[in-house]
Amino acid sequence: MEYKFCSQCGAKFEEKVIDHRRRLYCPACGFVQYQNPVPAAAVTIIQDGKILLVKRAVEPRKGLWSLPAGFLEIDESVEECAVRELKEETNLDVELSRLLAVYSVFDDPRYICLLVVYSGKILGGELKSGDDAADARFFPPSALPEIAWNVHRRAIALAFGEE
Repeated sequence: MEYKFCSQCGAKFEEKVIDHRRRLYCPACGFVQYQNPVPAAAVTIIQDGKILLVKRAVEPRKGLWSLPAGFLEIDESVEECAVRELKEETNLDVELSRLLAVYSVFDDPRYICLLVVYSGKILGGELKSGDDAADARFFPPSALPEIAWNVHRRAIALAFGEE
């Protein structure tokens, strides 16, 4: 996202080198517009040697597959986000088992993200796609569909013990 005006006072931003980086700076009030990664969470569920994936129903990468994942809301923890997103996209209730990995995501056209990936196990619910998922299925590692994001491919390999 490209900012043009200061959110604090409305003056036009200028660029200035601050902390060894070019940043947007407000000459009127001194505010610095830092651009930080957007936090997101995902869950890997492996059952009977297969991993749970969801088919994206919206852009970007509509029609490709990914781990159940999404962005944190302002009032939730990263763990709550992971559980909520999995429920919204698959209708399954999950318990997080452990932190699997943390990745920087550079191939999402919307944002630079920080993705926290957990492994988990199903507690209940009936598998059906929902929210922004067009489908939800389990896949064996030998027959994975086209995966939307590079870090999801890495997390899937890690979940299967291949990374």
